[in-house]
Amino acid sequence: MTAYDIFLAPFADYGFMRRALIACFCLGLGSGPIGVFLMLRRMSLVGDAMSHAILPGAAIGYLIAGSLSLTAMGIGGLVAGLAVALLSGIVSRTTALQEDASFASFYLASLALGVLIVSLRGSNIDLLHVLFGTILAIDAAALHQIGVITTVTLATLAFIYRPLVVECFDPGFLRAVGGRGPVYHFIFLVLVVLNLVASFQALGTLMAVGLMMLPAAIAQLWSRSLPSMIAVAALSASASGYFGLIASYHLELASGPTIIATGALFYGLSIFLAPSGVVRRYFPRPHLKG
Repeated sequence: MTAYDIFLAPFADYGFMRRALIACFCLGLGSGPIGVFLMLRRMSLVGDAMSHAILPGAAIGYLIAGSLSLTAMGIGGLVAGLAVALLSGIVSRTTALQEDASFASFYLASLALGVLIVSLRGSNIDLLHVLFGTILAIDAAALHQIGVITTVTLATLAFIYRPLVVECFDPGFLRAVGGRGPVYHFIFLVLVVLNLVASFQALGTLMAVGLMMLPAAIAQLWSRSLPSMIAVAALSASASGYFGLIASYHLELASGPTIIATGALFYGLSIFLAPSGVVRRYFPRPHLKG
């Protein structure tokens, strides 16, 4: 078997593999930078909670459409995710609960409700598709939707980049100068939900956050400046998608979990080999002496 047969032939021979690859690249470009900002804002687990919070909306969209309509499920997931984000914010500001605790509570309730809704009217196969995604079944319409979400994400991040960075590192300063921090926080949450909806179509609700947080963690190990972290996160997310699809094709494995497992493998290697990893920390290079 040649290198062409391993790395290029699956995409040259099969349209569904090409669509899956393009979807992975789009998700990497959008979700990677979002994951970096989630990590900087110490909201990593909030992103995971919101990925499960979209499930009841997706399930209701599934019931209304009567099938696995990605458009209906995407709209339902977007509404449910934004509702949970708003309710969690209201609860954290009006009670003694912290934002992560309110997100966790809503996420558990949403996950249970979504599974119950799908179980009542669908089959076990439908439930598996909702939970784990069907990246190889992405059609042109779903690909266009993912591409639009990625474009909107990158354009919006470019527009709010400076105030978003300030709010990550010094939210007190932004409040002092009247920088409307809550507005940018809400816009950022909308972008998180949008990218989770896009990832949900490919990877399911249980792994939608995978292409956000794993590349962000990899980027933190390899980079020290924010622009380079964003670039490394997008690149590692795209590489996880490519090599995950290659591995799933040749080894006949489920594509979605293989993509996330590939990202986890890159993360494991980075823990040991990156400049901030174990090897450099415990076995530093000897300093040069004059």
